[in-house]
Amino acid sequence: MQRFEQRVRKLPTLGIGISTEFGAANSSGALDLRRLRQEAPRFAGFLEIGLEAGKGIDSHSAEWIDTGEPCTYHFLDINLDEPEDFDAAWLASLKSWVERIQPAWLCGDAGLWHYGPREPAHMLLLPPILTDASATEMAEGIRRLREETGLEVLPENPPGQVFLGDLHLLDFFARVCDRADTGMLLDCAHLAIYQLAAGHEVFTGLDGFPLDRVVEMHVAGGQPRERGGVVWVEDDHGLDVLEETWSLVGKVAAKASELRAVVLECERNLLEDCLPVYEELETRLAGSAFAKRRNQALQARGLTA
Repeated sequence: MQRFEQRVRKLPTLGIGISTEFGAANSSGALDLRRLRQEAPRFAGFLEIGLEAGKGIDSHSAEWIDTGEPCTYHFLDINLDEPEDFDAAWLASLKSWVERIQPAWLCGDAGLWHYGPREPAHMLLLPPILTDASATEMAEGIRRLREETGLEVLPENPPGQVFLGDLHLLDFFARVCDRADTGMLLDCAHLAIYQLAAGHEVFTGLDGFPLDRVVEMHVAGGQPRERGGVVWVEDDHGLDVLEETWSLVGKVAAKASELRAVVLECERNLLEDCLPVYEELETRLAGSAFAKRRNQALQARGLTA
């Protein structure tokens, strides 16, 4: 059985892409995926499809898939640390969608997607419990999903304002990655929100985190909110990217030697408004190993950064 260090070499460089989920492209003022491919193809390297296996995909995702352009499968319905979530019906549906989408890998927020049995009315997203025991349970789920599908499974650090447990978020996911022998999807916006909520400096914990495990990175806007004297940042997938998030993007990209894909999560914003943020993202990634790989992949497609 190959270790992550060998398996990651076989993963494609997808470049900079966009995420979506069922119905997102139908919302008012949403990003037009077809126009993105036609007018700014260097930012349309792949589509990350957020998917509940029981709900499926919308026509916009189906159109992208039918073009044969690269995709990833972002699960929205699995609690990786709960063995009972791997029921036969869900696994069969998941595998059917994997066959349809042909994703480069699986990924998704590694937290609680539902409370109690999986059922539409129970769906939510809460952070994991940041303890050593929880890291072991999550790692076991990642290993199982990888074995069931034959694809890499990249856990993502979820958003949140309240975190339970005695570990720093990055220490928790370092243990998950080690015990699952996996790579990771590091969401810089989510990490910035966590650091602010916990009262940490923006780079706290990064020195001890294995950045060579980061295969994918997410960037998104966040909106500061205040109520009753309580201040927090809402993960709104808007275009106002926190400076803390941008700082993390530059720091991580400089050291993430195996980074293959970056998503700007802006699916509910007009293309014209997204393009300056895409260009800023390109600037922040310049000079990294990822940028060099991406430039080679773009050149192979007859495109330039």
